[in-house]
Amino acid sequence: MSKDKQEAFDTFDFELPPIRGYPELRWAGKRPFRSTQYFPAQKKESYGDPVGGWLNRLYWGDNLQVMSHMLREFRGKVDLIYIDPPFDSSAEYKKIITAKGKSVSGDQSSFEEKQYNDIWNDDEYLQFMYDRLVLCRELLADTGSIFVHLDWRKVHHIRMILDEVFGNGGPKGKEAGFKNEIIWHYKTGGATTRYFNRKHDTILFYTKTADYVYNNIKELTKVDKSKGYNPNTKHIIGDDGETYVHTNPRDIWDLQHINMHDQTTRVGYPTQKPVDLAKKIISSCSNPDGIVFDCFMGSGTTLEAAMQLGRRFIGADINLASLEITTGRLNRVRTVLNKNPTDLFDDTSDRPVQKHYTGFEVFNVNNYDLFRNPIEAKELIKEALELQHLPSGGVFDGQIEQFLVKIMPVNRITTRADLNEVINGLDFKSFESRAAKSPNKPVERIHLVCMGHEPDLGAELVKAAKPFDIEVYITDLIRDKSHMHFKRNSEARLKIEKGNLVIAGFYPMNLLQKLSMEVDAIEDWRQLVESIKIDWNYDGAVLTPTIIDAPSSKGLVADRYEIPDDASTVRVKITDLLSESWEGEIENG
Repeated sequence: MSKDKQEAFDTFDFELPPIRGYPELRWAGKRPFRSTQYFPAQKKESYGDPVGGWLNRLYWGDNLQVMSHMLREFRGKVDLIYIDPPFDSSAEYKKIITAKGKSVSGDQSSFEEKQYNDIWNDDEYLQFMYDRLVLCRELLADTGSIFVHLDWRKVHHIRMILDEVFGNGGPKGKEAGFKNEIIWHYKTGGATTRYFNRKHDTILFYTKTADYVYNNIKELTKVDKSKGYNPNTKHIIGDDGETYVHTNPRDIWDLQHINMHDQTTRVGYPTQKPVDLAKKIISSCSNPDGIVFDCFMGSGTTLEAAMQLGRRFIGADINLASLEITTGRLNRVRTVLNKNPTDLFDDTSDRPVQKHYTGFEVFNVNNYDLFRNPIEAKELIKEALELQHLPSGGVFDGQIEQFLVKIMPVNRITTRADLNEVINGLDFKSFESRAAKSPNKPVERIHLVCMGHEPDLGAELVKAAKPFDIEVYITDLIRDKSHMHFKRNSEARLKIEKGNLVIAGFYPMNLLQKLSMEVDAIEDWRQLVESIKIDWNYDGAVLTPTIIDAPSSKGLVADRYEIPDDASTVRVKITDLLSESWEGEIENG
């Protein structure tokens, strides 16, 4: 391999010691994950100042590519990983988008917007998780730990994968790998009369080596005085008047789930978890100043907990709404901490935090601004490519001339494992007759559409079709989108008037279309806006807002802002209720 190609790839290997009878989970298309390509990142936004030379990071992109990017700087340096990945729940997670204000002229004032799918074909979920867990292991420090949050659907499968990647802890649990199966018990949910109601999630705790960080933070346990209470034991009288003692922590955690109607805590993300849950994990298995990583950051709960507890953090998600929600959430915590650092502290261990890392930057890895919502991507691609319709129920999504078209996953890089569905859908019986009639021509022509792919993807599909010859063409939308138009851009008008920046109008075209509204039907454009961010001295590359106007769910942004005396190039970012943004600039003076 040439030097240039070596620099473009990171390789790794891990081998577990042979164990008699060691179980291994197998699935269709399972393949080892031994190397990954480096992907560049572009800094887009910056909030706050460095603390001790450190700025936290948020990445928008496929977490496989994000972690591949991170390897060069953070390999073996991450102290704790806590992830709440997809559960393979066969669910579509949705959010009700409602225009703000009293009234909206139009056919409807709200609609149900799909946020993301947790629907997988065959065994692709297992390969998806396997690849990412291997990269998590590479990023972890030798003293690091990983916590994987799951439910009843796939916890048994992922535990076997974690055993393979990290180790099973040995016969006495003192070696690398498995440490705990933690039960998070809650009272919400469950109304069936057909089986026992499911009232818990499972969190799997693994370590990279046998030498790991663990802070044995004592729990308060209520004393039952009728069962041999020792009055000489150090005890605490709680606010409820009951007697408590400190005990070693258990692997069953009774923590209340977030109330679905609690609008003060909920941030608009369907699978949001309580901050106290993340705090318990972070306090137990990392130390102040350590690096906490969450590559399925969702609503940003892990990152908020890390900021409060004085840890450095890195987060990533493919969902643009996740980035917008987390950015707003962290800025609110940052504001509180910068005003009074003692307002938030390590309340799981009663140790005041000496240093808070409140500044952070936002990066794009690769280029995923083509699609805001992956769920809508297939229909957009079909429309853009003008695909000919095929009978429903088949593997392929349409046809272009003589090519059958398959749209691969658009929210991550396409791997060889993703070809399984295509391979299983090949019609080898018809190939025989086609080869007999035209022996010098391909028996099938296949067009794959993807968002980044492994370099040998086409060759792998050709190989799978042997002994028949097929022709494979690949469109990589990250590179080949110049002649394709997928979404209507938002529009806005800026002007400077009497020392004020005035937003004279904002028209989010996709949102208006979903609300069945015409531009001239908008009573107040602010009803459609989630936030406005203003950088008074834009450097031409990174948005560094000094104004972050993000009111509550019912509040409206302002339409004018006083311009400071030293303002030069003014950059404005307006984000609508769909998390789509418009950015533009105007010169002051």
